[in-house]
Amino acid sequence: MKREDVKRRTAEGVLFDTQIMVNPANTAEWIVFFKKDAGRSFFLVDEAEQVETFVSLDELIPELRMLGIKRVEVQL
Repeated sequence: MKREDVKRRTAEGVLFDTQIMVNPANTAEWIVFFKKDAGRSFFLVDEAEQVETFVSLDELIPELRMLGIKRVEVQL
């Protein structure tokens, strides 16, 4: 799911079960996973539909706040 979609949906009141997890392809990076009801789930992706990766939680948390996400679960 692209950033604009996340912002729009959170503004509409949609709540996501948001998880931050280590990227399985590169354990030095973090990725964001959104779970929604009815078994639907999404990764945070960029404009090219590639999964967004972050090198630190310090970089990632402010990004999630800007998207309107207020609660996350960290998966180690």
